[in-house]
Amino acid sequence: MGMKAGAPVAADPDAYVAALTGWQRETVETLRANVRAAASLDERIKWTHLVYFADGPLVLIRSERERVLFGFWRGKRLRGIEPRLKASGKYEMATITLRPGDGVAPETVTALVRQAVRLNAALGDPTRL
Repeated sequence: MGMKAGAPVAADPDAYVAALTGWQRETVETLRANVRAAASLDERIKWTHLVYFADGPLVLIRSERERVLFGFWRGKRLRGIEPRLKASGKYEMATITLRPGDGVAPETVTALVRQAVRLNAALGDPTRL
């Protein structure tokens, strides 16, 4: 999904968060802090949003005008932890759509991230099918 023409691409994760405002910024800051606390991951800007890597990509956080997406490359395997994960796109991607007032409990983020790390460690890079 492309960004609108002229939308700035952040130079790094801190710049990405700094460019956000309002409920999106609050939501992204909370998710980011909980993801980073859950495991030692490589955090980058990729595909214009926050992506976290360990044996390939595993988590994304993407702010949009009406929503924040919190997604997992192997999310279809994580729905037992978080039933709001909806399959989307290719691979085993599944995402949670967050709107104003929505959130994901820190312990749920921790469980999702740690299981995603285990899956990538066991199965390899989810983008290399």
